[in-house]
Formats: sequence, C-alpha cells, structure tokens
Amino acid sequence: MDEEAITIRLTRDQAFVLSDWLYQVMFESDALEGIVRDRAVWSPMYAISGTLDKTLSEIFMPEYGPRLEAAKDRLRANLYGGAGEPATPSESG
Repeated sequence: MDEEAITIRLTRDQAFVLSDWLYQVMFESDALEGIVRDRAVWSPMYAISGTLDKTLSEIFMPEYGPRLEAAKDRLRANLYGGAGEPATPSESG
C-alpha cells in the first residue's frame, strides 16, 4: 500500500472556515454520521482537522466569530464575485 503523504494547499481563510465546519460536524453535533456514513473517511477528516488545529492561530484569537464571518465573506466574494451573493450556486435559483 502506498503511504506517500499528500499535500493540500489552502488559503488561511479557507483553512479557518474549513476548520470551523469540521469542528461543528465532528465535535458539536452528531452530523458526521449522517454526512459521512463510511467510517474509513473519518480517518482523513480527523487528520485534516488536527493539522488545521495545530496550524491555525486564528482559532485561539479573540473575536473568533467576527473573524470567521469576515473570512467567509472574503471567500464568498472571491467565489461568487460579491459578499452579498448566495452562499451556494443552487441558492441563486
């Protein structure tokens, strides 16, 4: 079996938003079992979450909520061309 490591590159905003989402579905709810039924997928999710937790200073900074919302707004603006745009392409109708 090939155990060569894979590198995934994210911006700090992407990493921050992903870290928050992973924390919510993995540790603050029972949503993970509903989203990911194959427990083999949990292994890489825990690895990604742990790496983000060790890398991101943002998760320990004051004003976590406003910082997270600002990161989300920047990502939406980059993805959809404006912070006021729908959160997902399917919401646009």
